[in-house]
Amino acid sequence: MIQNDDYTIEETLDPRDWDSMRTLGHKMMDDVIDYISTVREKPVWKHMPEAVKKQIRQSIPMEPEPSENIYNEFLENIFPYPSGNIHPRFWGWVIGTGSPMGVLSELLSAAMNSNTGGLDHHSAIHVEKQVIEWFKEIMGFPSTSSGLLTSGCSASNLIGLTTARNTMASYNLRKKGIQPGKSKMTLYASEEIHSSNPKAAELLGLGSDALRTIPVNGAYQIDLEALEAAISRDRRDGFTPFCIIGAAGTTNTGAVDDLNSMADICEKENLWFHVDGAFGAWAVIAPEVKHLVKGIERADSLAFDLHKWMYMPYEVGCILVREEENHRNSFSLTPAYLVHGTGGQGMTGGDLPWFSDYGFQLSRGFKALKVWMSLKEHGIHKYGRLIQQNIDQVNYLVKLIKCTPELELTIPASLNIVCFRYIGSDPENTKLDALNKRIEIELQERGIAVLSVTLLNNKTVLRVANTNHRTKREDFDILVKEILK
Repeated sequence: MIQNDDYTIEETLDPRDWDSMRTLGHKMMDDVIDYISTVREKPVWKHMPEAVKKQIRQSIPMEPEPSENIYNEFLENIFPYPSGNIHPRFWGWVIGTGSPMGVLSELLSAAMNSNTGGLDHHSAIHVEKQVIEWFKEIMGFPSTSSGLLTSGCSASNLIGLTTARNTMASYNLRKKGIQPGKSKMTLYASEEIHSSNPKAAELLGLGSDALRTIPVNGAYQIDLEALEAAISRDRRDGFTPFCIIGAAGTTNTGAVDDLNSMADICEKENLWFHVDGAFGAWAVIAPEVKHLVKGIERADSLAFDLHKWMYMPYEVGCILVREEENHRNSFSLTPAYLVHGTGGQGMTGGDLPWFSDYGFQLSRGFKALKVWMSLKEHGIHKYGRLIQQNIDQVNYLVKLIKCTPELELTIPASLNIVCFRYIGSDPENTKLDALNKRIEIELQERGIAVLSVTLLNNKTVLRVANTNHRTKREDFDILVKEILK
């Protein structure tokens, strides 16, 4: 029998006083609800002072501190300085708003602390499976297709393009690796495609040069004639085209490529069709605009986010792959210590592949809970109405711009994005680029609104991307008034 007199010093991370922890937890919850419910009364964003940054820059703590003190430090130095995207007048980049139920669901998933990379007979796995089944139905994918929740479209695009590369290679690429002299694989997207796609090409060992960026037409969609010409030229020059990437809502302008025509080209050329639908894919649930993404259901792989135009807390995205076997063959790797799918009982006794067989992560959080709870709380029809509401609000902003002589609409609004600029009384003023950039900064620094800027036709323009369920039309009245001021 082992003799040990040191059992009295065994430690745990649980509190000694659960009642005190309960009290602190209730205070946190009250503070969070108060913060969200009064967010309209606060500045959209405020600069974090250097003195506060200095307070955070501390040596690593060696000994415990009281939980109440830690939380008070959070309230003083961290909570007041978020990025601001939960505010009704945040329209910068393409960043979603989150929701109260999403906040609460994150607490619940953290309490369960499930690893959804593997194991079968625990609830988190089945919730994610159900959520993915819903997405297949929404996006028009067959029930036999596969899917995976991800951290967002950067990961989703990487997984989709990995599957495309491995499936379309003429040899066992997973085993042999990239062989430039043998494959010279190329893929194609518009010059407006999101930066996560060239990053994926680099990570896949293809190199950014392998991604042929194709010019866009006047509507900022990929030029289909230029696309076909590039494919023909590459075949003639000894390259191996394998994939076309369609954009369902570009980040710059919200433009949607002609997905049906791109799918036709893929069928004719025997190419993989991947769609980056980061936010725009969700137009499928808004009856008035779903025709804009017609053809998305023909994709071999489809990437989209939930933390953008579905207003769920960061981070959560999804990848769907039409042929489950192609998806699983690109990622499945099962060492002896992870053997599963042998039937019988226990947590590893299921007969279905683990989620780790469909992506590069084995350790995965319970992202599906906030999705499941949010969709059940509101229903897909309400989300469709909110998406249409965002589009209608942007069209209202377009009307304000058109009837304001000092403002100029740069290009027609597409989906939920509008690009415009301040021109004052002199559209030829050579300082307008700097002035528009300054307007963006002033709006942010004063906590009025958060826009971003981009470059269109070599001009700096203000850009509104409305993925905000808290926005009201009156917020755009305020925006125009403050820009003019």
